[in-house]
Amino acid sequence: MAFVKTVPVEQATGDVRAMYERTQAALGYVPNYAKAFSHRPDVMTAWSGLLASIRGHLDARRYEPVTLAAARALRSSYCMLAHGSVLLGKFYSAEQMTAIAGDPATAELAPADVAMMAFAEKVARDASAITEADVRALREHGFTEPEVFDIAATAAARCFFSKLVDALGAEPDAAYDGLDDGLKQRLTPGRAISRAAAEQLPAAPA
Repeated sequence: MAFVKTVPVEQATGDVRAMYERTQAALGYVPNYAKAFSHRPDVMTAWSGLLASIRGHLDARRYEPVTLAAARALRSSYCMLAHGSVLLGKFYSAEQMTAIAGDPATAELAPADVAMMAFAEKVARDASAITEADVRALREHGFTEPEVFDIAATAAARCFFSKLVDALGAEPDAAYDGLDDGLKQRLTPGRAISRAAAEQLPAAPA
C-alpha cells in the first residue's frame, strides 16, 4: 500500500522488472520500498551506487547501528525494522536490540558505539545543530577524520531514503511482523507494518 500508484509486480517490464528482480533476489520477495521507486528505477540505481560507496568504508558493526540511529531520529519504521533485523541476526539478542532501539545510551554498548549513534541521530534530526564539540567528542572516542565523514555520510544518506519512502506512503513489509512483539514495537515508531502479503515476480516468459 502506498499513496501513489506503483507498477504492479505482475506487470513489471524492462528496468522496473530488473529492479524488482534484484530486490527479490536479496529478500525473497519484492519489497514495498522497491515498488515506491517503480516510476523512477534509475533513481534506485543511483541510490544503490551512492549507498555502496558509503558502505564500502564501514563494516556492518558500524554501518548498521549508525543507520538504525538515524532512522530512529527520523521515526522511520521501515528502516528501523530493516536494519534492526540485520543487527538482530548478526550481533544482538532480541532483548539487547529492544534496549538499543529504545535508547542506545541506556543499552549495554561500548561508549564509542553510543557516541557514534548519538552523533548520527543529531545529524538526522538537525544537522545544523552539529557543533565542533560534537565532532571532537567522536575524536575522543578514537574516530579518525575519515571515519567521522563516514558516520555523517551514512546518517545523511538515510535521510534521503527514509523520508522518500515515508513521503510516498510505503509500508514496512509484512515479513517483519514475525519479530518479537516487544522488539517490533520499539522498531515501529512511525508507519505500521503492512498487512498485505509479500509479492513475488511471476516467472519471466520463455
